[in-house]
Amino acid sequence: MSKRIDPITFAVLKSALESIVDDMAYTVMRTARSPIVRDVLDYSTTMCDAKGRILAQAKTVALHLGAVPDAMEALMRHYGDDLHPGDVIIFNDPYDGGMHLPDIFMFKPIFAGPRHVGFSVVICHHCDVGGRVPGSNASDSTEIFQEGLRIPPLKLLDKGVRNKTLFNIIAKNVRLPDLVIGDLDAQLATCALGERELLRLVDKYGIAQLEGFLEEFLDYGERLSRRAFAAWPDGTYRFTDYIDGDGFDEAPIPIRVAVTVEGDGLIVDFAGSSPQVRGAINSTLSFVKSATYLAVRCTLDADVPNNAGLYRCIDIRAPKGSLLNPDFPAPVAARALTGYRVVDTVLGALAQIVPDRVSAAGEGGNSVVCLGGYDKETREPFIVVDMINGALGARAGKDGIDAITNPSQNMSNMPVEIMEATYPLMIEEYALRPDSGGAGRNRGGIGVVRQYRLLADEAVMQLRTDRYTTRPYGLFGGEPGLASRNILTKAETGTAEVLPSKITRTVRKGDVIRHEQAGGGGYGNPHARDPARVLEDVIDGKVTERFAREGFGVVIREGAVDDVATARLRGTGTRSAA
Repeated sequence: MSKRIDPITFAVLKSALESIVDDMAYTVMRTARSPIVRDVLDYSTTMCDAKGRILAQAKTVALHLGAVPDAMEALMRHYGDDLHPGDVIIFNDPYDGGMHLPDIFMFKPIFAGPRHVGFSVVICHHCDVGGRVPGSNASDSTEIFQEGLRIPPLKLLDKGVRNKTLFNIIAKNVRLPDLVIGDLDAQLATCALGERELLRLVDKYGIAQLEGFLEEFLDYGERLSRRAFAAWPDGTYRFTDYIDGDGFDEAPIPIRVAVTVEGDGLIVDFAGSSPQVRGAINSTLSFVKSATYLAVRCTLDADVPNNAGLYRCIDIRAPKGSLLNPDFPAPVAARALTGYRVVDTVLGALAQIVPDRVSAAGEGGNSVVCLGGYDKETREPFIVVDMINGALGARAGKDGIDAITNPSQNMSNMPVEIMEATYPLMIEEYALRPDSGGAGRNRGGIGVVRQYRLLADEAVMQLRTDRYTTRPYGLFGGEPGLASRNILTKAETGTAEVLPSKITRTVRKGDVIRHEQAGGGGYGNPHARDPARVLEDVIDGKVTERFAREGFGVVIREGAVDDVATARLRGTGTRSAA
């Protein structure tokens, strides 16, 4: 511990910073206008020091936050010495600090008198930023110019004065201006709260002590990270995973990684990964870095702070012109999918180093079902962007978790009641998908099913799903999770059509869209699973008797299901499965 600050004050200030970013997260949730931010929770909050280094992260979308260092570089490049009290800067351009166009970064520099002491930062996924399709998130765009309004780093507030020109430009280029401007105002309110709370710490502890703490806090994060890496065996560990096509070409798209442990640091090299593709699943390098930091952080102890100290220990490389570092003007709207697969790929390599700290692959990241159109009478637009979160892979000591957000997301499934009250949709089914979790000593988490019936006359449907052919991998003998599937049933003919994983199509009133999500991979030999646990899964409807027999080698004796159900009611426990 540095002599500049005693351990008790250090602990108090550490908790204070973490409380500030969590309070910021609650503020976004309470003040946002759009369901994708307010209910689905697709946003992030963080605090940075005056140099732009991340100090603390809220428990929000983790994949956003590791991209902040590159975004901060863009901000400093544009504004460096031109930052003043009351300024607020926004941008979303993937080729100038952003990730994809719906994610609008907002930075508020914080000043204590004339002294610049930090930034409050909020990132929100906006429901629409214009472009060729509602929601601005299609996987079949072919260049960035089709994807919506590109905003370079600009001052939304200049010394506290709203930039009416910029507000008007945004409002005129999006389909739902009330929601978009409302969410921008929620970001402004949240940045102001972060500013207020950091200045309270300045008032209480003084600038010198606070800045001394911030330096020590980053060093502390680095020390704990390096201590962990130093205990890992030196060497290079490789893994490859795949995305099931880009919406134009269904050939599997490889993501390859080599994780090299050298002393107390890591080199993460994605050489050999796919060149950039025609469809919009290309990912900026900043987002790849974020996904990599996240995957590594998942293997460390809980007391390692989520700050830029970790980033100092990891050197991340991806070839220019590749899927993971594309050349302008490659489309990137659906880049989240690639980020999820980067996490899976890096964790696949890390499982060779710390097997007890890595789970099998989850559902592959959230599936996106987007429906947008206009009311026939009023011509009012509607856009639903449903991000379906599914299942975790099995772990060394436990089953995967059913129907839960991927750890890289920290998001929520939109409640059926909100969806039906807000949009012209009927949700006909929202359920667990039996047999979707991979077999193993510990079973993979169960994925979900969503089935929608369109009540509007017409809508543009976009699907961004995956794990169609490359199923979520199991670990150490565990089986992969069940593949995902999309089905469209036409109201006019009653015929059902299996759709590809990524598609944009017009659908009409009464058409039914069904998404069956992949389950998580299993962990360990399936035949080592306790038959009583298999029976419990059968009783709970998570596993069928057929899958119990074929996946786990467990034959459920006749009457066992009824016997155990009765025993549960009587409180007398579980009987034998075999």
